[in-house]
Amino acid sequence: MSRQPHSSAASGPVTTEDPQAPFLELLARGASADAYEQPVLLARAEGAAPERIAALEAAKALALRVRAEMEGRRRREAELSALFETAHDLAGLRDLDAVLQAIVQRARSLLGTDVAYLTLNDPARGDTYMRVTEGSVAARFQQLRLGMGEGLGGLVAQTARPYVTDNYGQDVRFQHTRTIDAGVGDEGLVAILGVPLMLGAQVIGVLFASDRRARVFEREEIALLGSFAALAAAAIDTANLLTETRQALGELERANEIIRDRSGVIERASDVHDRLAELVLRGGGVHDVAAAVSQVLDGTVEFTDAEAAPARALEASRADGHAVRHRDDWVAAVAAGGELLGALVLRGHPGLDPVDQ
Repeated sequence: MSRQPHSSAASGPVTTEDPQAPFLELLARGASADAYEQPVLLARAEGAAPERIAALEAAKALALRVRAEMEGRRRREAELSALFETAHDLAGLRDLDAVLQAIVQRARSLLGTDVAYLTLNDPARGDTYMRVTEGSVAARFQQLRLGMGEGLGGLVAQTARPYVTDNYGQDVRFQHTRTIDAGVGDEGLVAILGVPLMLGAQVIGVLFASDRRARVFEREEIALLGSFAALAAAAIDTANLLTETRQALGELERANEIIRDRSGVIERASDVHDRLAELVLRGGGVHDVAAAVSQVLDGTVEFTDAEAAPARALEASRADGHAVRHRDDWVAAVAAGGELLGALVLRGHPGLDPVDQ
């Protein structure tokens, strides 16, 4: 005699009597938190037993916790993705403005704020000024400068600590000024979160997220904005290092050019000296020397006695020890043992460098 297989509710499929079933369906389709009240309300309307209501309430609470955990994980994944993308931008940093703009854009998007902006400290003026904005519509706000300790941002810049307010206009913790309040009022900002941009122990600016309505910023949001502030500080530091490196390379290149020029001049001067010395040692005369100098300077050089040479130029050349300009010519005194013998005159030459002189 065959026996029928044994079955039980625990091993069978989940039925509609299972209090968790409607909430699993809501989780599966990503329903809003409000929708989780519907199964309980429906059971109450149908006159379900108290035990059934209690089981549904317990299942609802569990489902909402699962939903919150899933939402939290999705949010953290989005945050990590945005931070990774920003760090990737830093690795290929070419334009500091573009990187900072990307940081405030992503901060605004992830925190879901109306506006995000960044200020940088100005050590020379002792204040902090608006550097980039995202979502701003007021010109006066975009040009704000905040003294150290003034407003929320000035306090962050001064103390190196994050500050947050759900209603800036009514918050008495901050030093309000007419200029700052006017700019914030033009922008219509109400809730403001500001975190410091740090390079080591030094504050170089402030990163903000702000809404045009009252809002409480959660600790996770403050931490997230702090992470973006760290990336912004790194971007600024990297850009400054690149600028300093470019300047150093430019100065080095200019120094190398000077060295190359000097080396060429010294080599040329040495060649000319050897050539003229050899000419004189072989018994060459004044006119031979003038002809050799003409060839070196690519011009016409003549020897003139002292009486025929321009007196003022002759004396200046004798005193300075090099050729001097006289109208369109160059005059170099020829002297020996303190006696002025005449001058070498280079005719109609546009210019001479110091060595040629």
